[in-house]
Amino acid sequence: MITPSSNTAIEPMTTRIFATLGEAVTVHFTRIRVTHISLEPSSIDQFTAEAMTEAARLLADAHVDVIAWNGTSGAWKGLKADREIIDRIQSETGIPATTSTLDLLEACRRLGITRCGLATPYLPEVHEAIRRTLAAEGLEVVASASLGIAVNHEFAEVPLLRIEALLAEVAVPAADGIAVVCTNFPASAVVDRVEAATARPVVDTLAATAWRTLRLAGIRQAVPGFGQLLARV
Repeated sequence: MITPSSNTAIEPMTTRIFATLGEAVTVHFTRIRVTHISLEPSSIDQFTAEAMTEAARLLADAHVDVIAWNGTSGAWKGLKADREIIDRIQSETGIPATTSTLDLLEACRRLGITRCGLATPYLPEVHEAIRRTLAAEGLEVVASASLGIAVNHEFAEVPLLRIEALLAEVAVPAADGIAVVCTNFPASAVVDRVEAATARPVVDTLAATAWRTLRLAGIRQAVPGFGQLLARV
């Protein structure tokens, strides 16, 4: 996993998810510098293909089976940027690669979600850019809620009860499911409860990346406790 430097959710949550698999899989991390999220150039420039490739080289030294950009920058920069990251990593390392935004879209297809409620902790303009990106890929956003936060480290400090309430807010009748975009937002911890309360599947980018990397690594074992997506083989 390539993670943002100020992220404090990915490592503990991903480790919790993978722990249920015992010795079948291990997870390893490296970081790129990311401190704030906006549409300003100073924020956009944190997410270069060069930075991702250098981080991927470090992971490749460990002979990992899959490399993931466990971040959602492609959701507002556009998926062309994510696909360039994948191409660069795979060309440089020869290791299959993926990104959290592409994983979320793949997970929604897997669960049959074509209309979603979108929940993020981001600024309104970032949230709107994400909505446009999802819509361009055929995932219609029918309800939206965001928290207006720009400092990356602060995303992980949002209380779980507030996250639950945010997700419930977008569980409108027109939504097939709920999409949560941000890998420093520990929504994976409440996905089971929200799914039970709303009767809708929840696709969280952190959990979706865990799911997709496991599949790319050839692991087809159900992981209970983190929502429908991971509970399916």
